[in-house]
Amino acid sequence: MANLPFPLPQDLATQLASALDVEGKIPRAVEALGPVAGRDVLLLDGDGSALVAGLGAVDARVVHGTAAAPFRSSLADEAVDVVISLWGGFRGADPAEVAEADRILRPGGRLLVIHDYGRDDVSRLMPDRPEYGPWSRRNGSFLTGGFRVRVLHCFWTFGSQEATTAFLEAAFGEPGSAVAATLKRPRLSYNVAVYHRTRGGVAPSD
Repeated sequence: MANLPFPLPQDLATQLASALDVEGKIPRAVEALGPVAGRDVLLLDGDGSALVAGLGAVDARVVHGTAAAPFRSSLADEAVDVVISLWGGFRGADPAEVAEADRILRPGGRLLVIHDYGRDDVSRLMPDRPEYGPWSRRNGSFLTGGFRVRVLHCFWTFGSQEATTAFLEAAFGEPGSAVAATLKRPRLSYNVAVYHRTRGGVAPSD
């Protein structure tokens, strides 16, 4: 499922979707950094995600799209107020892709790009992803490309220690088993980066 941070078989993807960010920190951050309430939003790779419900709750008008690289949209110029990409797109803040987002954004429009941040339990499952190093550095493509970043301290929360271990072993094999053995509660710490930018320039400070 593209609306999750890892590609997983459907049954495991469903389990992760129900465990990821049950506190709702991602939808709240999206509203704070957009805002999205009552606005036209292009949501990339988000069809079926929990974020759809959050956008609906604030009467955002959502158009779904894909963030397949290179990002291109069939929308007209200045068609939407906010573009939101979930995990799959803007993998490294390519200037041409950012320019395409700027094209379809209205003046003052906002681009929000959600990726994993690392420095948490989840990053020990697959430790060599670019999300965990180059992208979040001060000299990385996001922070030198007109983005700021807000880091959300989220969790993957399961119903029991046994359910946590079973999921991690099924989804990630030996690394999952190793991480499960270190957990004292049925949840994994999970830091999410929301890279945010105003059309044509830098976002205001958080």
